[in-house]
Amino acid sequence: MRVPILLPNIFNHPFTYETNIKLKLGDYVEVPFGKSKATGVVWDEFEKNIKKNFVTKQVIKKFNIPSLNKNIINFLNWFSEYNMIPKGMALKLLLLSSKVIEELPKKNYENFNDKIINQEFKLTLQQKENLKNMNYSNQKFKVHVLQGVTGSGKTIVYFEALRKILKNGFQGLILLPEIGLTSQFEKKFIDFFGFKPAIWHSGITKKNKEIIWSGVVNKKINVVIGARSSLFLPFKNLGLIIVDEEHDQSYKQDEGIIYNARDMAVSRASFENIPINLVTAVPSIETFHNIKKGKYTSSKLYKRYKNASLPNYEIINLNKIKLESQSWISKEIIDKVNMHLKKNDQVLFFLNRRGFSPHALCKKCLKSFSCPNCSINLVYHKNRKILLCHYCGYKSQLFKKCSIDEMCDFIFCGPGVERIYDEVKKNFPLKKISIFSSDTMNKKNSGDILKKIVNNEIQILVGTQLISKGFHFPNLNCIIVVDIDLTSQGHDLRGTEKNLQLYHQLAGRAGRTGKPATVYFQTYNLNTNMISDITNSNPDIFLEKELELRRSNNLPPFQRFISLIVTGTDEKKVEKDSVKLKNFIEKFINGKVLGPVNAPIFRLKRKFRVRLLVRGKKSLNVQNSLAKIIAKFKFSSGIKLTVDVDPINFN
Repeated sequence: MRVPILLPNIFNHPFTYETNIKLKLGDYVEVPFGKSKATGVVWDEFEKNIKKNFVTKQVIKKFNIPSLNKNIINFLNWFSEYNMIPKGMALKLLLLSSKVIEELPKKNYENFNDKIINQEFKLTLQQKENLKNMNYSNQKFKVHVLQGVTGSGKTIVYFEALRKILKNGFQGLILLPEIGLTSQFEKKFIDFFGFKPAIWHSGITKKNKEIIWSGVVNKKINVVIGARSSLFLPFKNLGLIIVDEEHDQSYKQDEGIIYNARDMAVSRASFENIPINLVTAVPSIETFHNIKKGKYTSSKLYKRYKNASLPNYEIINLNKIKLESQSWISKEIIDKVNMHLKKNDQVLFFLNRRGFSPHALCKKCLKSFSCPNCSINLVYHKNRKILLCHYCGYKSQLFKKCSIDEMCDFIFCGPGVERIYDEVKKNFPLKKISIFSSDTMNKKNSGDILKKIVNNEIQILVGTQLISKGFHFPNLNCIIVVDIDLTSQGHDLRGTEKNLQLYHQLAGRAGRTGKPATVYFQTYNLNTNMISDITNSNPDIFLEKELELRRSNNLPPFQRFISLIVTGTDEKKVEKDSVKLKNFIEKFINGKVLGPVNAPIFRLKRKFRVRLLVRGKKSLNVQNSLAKIIAKFKFSSGIKLTVDVDPINFN
């Protein structure tokens, strides 16, 4: 008997094998491939144009693992078509390093004993109404958006929905945008359910991944809390998907296999015919548009838990206050912070820029230090005493020979969180201060730091965007946005939407336990409407305006964008192939081709980058026509094409 076997590689079709083993759709098998062996899955269609006299190899064995269900196979086929990647690469996302794990001894799953405790958490009337509206019990596909002000108890509402799903024998998946800092969320989960969930992300050990993968497919593990990649786990009986902070840009995988995990989660729920809940304080434009169209249902939590008030806002006009040389914090802010510290409030200085300074310059030879691999400046990290590229990871010592006089004499332009930390330390020398960024919090001791913050043992935080992502700090009642002008600059299509979401989330860290709280914005911008817009308690007003602006300019979500990035080490070849590619594809696709233009970061990891943008109607016709014509185009040697469907940035 001949069977089609899909392998986790770059091919867009299954391979045909012979077998005497009784196999069915979705079975995991081992087969010979070239001179080695490979793990594959019995797929739903044979490769096309196979010759009659084609000599086929034999399937070696069938793994003792429950079959991959038809719904997941359909989802992976669609995922491949939508994101314009080979089917084999879609399957690779589901397997563990292109392998599978058979059922392990029971003791491996004991940590995830899922006996739910029967303690009751009292929901407010508003929370109960939102839980009813989620309509999770009918086990049919439905997208529901749970929108609520920060601190309103959205997590408890969807925990209740998940509890009911689990009691009916189903499995649940909770997607989080930043999984590296899950200790607070995991504790909240254990307090509610009484058992430990499986945590899935790139940082967990190979052994734990094997246990979780095996536990999920054999229904020994019923709840996974995970990053993007957990969406592809082969759940045996998935009953509910929850995407927390659905607006977060971190759901976009922008390297390797490019996809948006939030959108793919909605698709997987559709193929599985199960409910999915998108949870947010401020929806993404796409989600808001789908609510307006009636495609998604929604409900709202308007008040914070226990009626805690939202923070107040104050604007500090830097045009009226002269900052001291090499200072980024006004005297007025220092007075405000002292007032808060006297009340035992915790304080956060926010600047969304890692390191000490984004620009190092020799004041003798005027040389600016940029990355040799990328067309961007090196960032000075004072704590590590290095110049660092945040894109390719290139490191360099600060000591440089000067072309004019021995060693360079550096000046540093612009602040990063380390520089703000130094200034804060100078102004508040007796206070315990800590930096909260990916440089400091993705370490083994991050859990201990979080405990100290929660217990108010750290009085002042200096943080980047990471701190806005769902943390609960009960004593934080004062936030200073050091430079709001920094995030409002640039030409990002989604810039205003990102700012709205960022500052709503950031403000949501303050005043969560009922004490009065204030967010202070330092700005040189005399037009304060932007700050008023992004801090309005009803973000829907801003989203309505933004949606109308997008509609009038034929921008997403009203049209589909597909980025084509041509890269290579030979600049002339890249530019030449980009022009040829445009001329080759624009006559045959269902869309318009813009470009080619040099990417804003023209050189990245030693490769030159030129971009084209395809825009067209929102249907798979754009992807299908583009995929067919690209397959016929021959690039020069050393030239690579990257395809990004629904891009969220244009670097």
